[in-house]
Amino acid sequence: MTIRIGANPIGWSNDDLQDIGAHISLETCLKQAQAIGFEGMELGHKFPRNAPDLKKALAPYNMACVGGWHSLSLLERGAEEEFEAALAHRELLKAMGTPVFIVAETSNAIHGLRDVPLSKRPNLQEADWQIFGASMTRLADLLQQEGLQLAYHHHMGTVVQSAGDIDAFMASTGPSVHLLLDTGHATWGGDDPARLAQRYHDRISHVHVKDVRPDIMVQADEEDWSFLDAVLGKADAFGIYTVPGDGMVDYRRFFKALVPYSGWVIVEAEQDPLKADPVLYATKGITHLRLCLKEAGLQ
Repeated sequence: MTIRIGANPIGWSNDDLQDIGAHISLETCLKQAQAIGFEGMELGHKFPRNAPDLKKALAPYNMACVGGWHSLSLLERGAEEEFEAALAHRELLKAMGTPVFIVAETSNAIHGLRDVPLSKRPNLQEADWQIFGASMTRLADLLQQEGLQLAYHHHMGTVVQSAGDIDAFMASTGPSVHLLLDTGHATWGGDDPARLAQRYHDRISHVHVKDVRPDIMVQADEEDWSFLDAVLGKADAFGIYTVPGDGMVDYRRFFKALVPYSGWVIVEAEQDPLKADPVLYATKGITHLRLCLKEAGLQ
């Protein structure tokens, strides 16, 4: 598999605040994504969650299913229990022919709470990382036995947010645990996406690309906004995230550090579609991606 460019529907309809983009149908999202040039879509809340209906929804647009977010509670229960709790998601991904199993620990996360500032996000103590990492590795081992690859999504407002968190997580987990490298979350979390690409190259199996508006990031940090307030922006202003090429992330440098990555690159730039037209921004993002991928020799 070489590089394939896909999208997450969160640029059309938000999953944490489902009234954002509620007016945009799944069919409109898929039709527009196909016209822009995306080859696959991750799952969102408007997608069917059984294989026959999902295949029927995607087929008219020649769109592949590229996994989808699955919340974990490994800080509260064991890997075997999590594995069983994920039965429906496992069976759906296998039926759709995608090995991408995206996870994030959400048992104590605050990213979905609009009234809780990011300064209140959870942190793990040094001793906790080894326990958490062992459970994550066990879960990844179980998933690999079914042909599924765990890709951990570091995320603002969760226990794996900062550069130190990502390094501790990777050090405490085994080789079966891979990283979903998200350029936007890495940048806002104080890390360098190119550093992550170089350091964890052999354990990166999925990539999310979004850009960061530096002025909004500074304001959100200084005023201690919640994750959702930063994403949606204040009043008529844009939020913190945008598409590649419209912010501060150096994608030329990032993709050169990522060589010779093979897999999906997913545009996952959540914005309010009433402020940032999904077609306009997704087109801008995929155009910049193709240019940077070509320069890096990845396309």
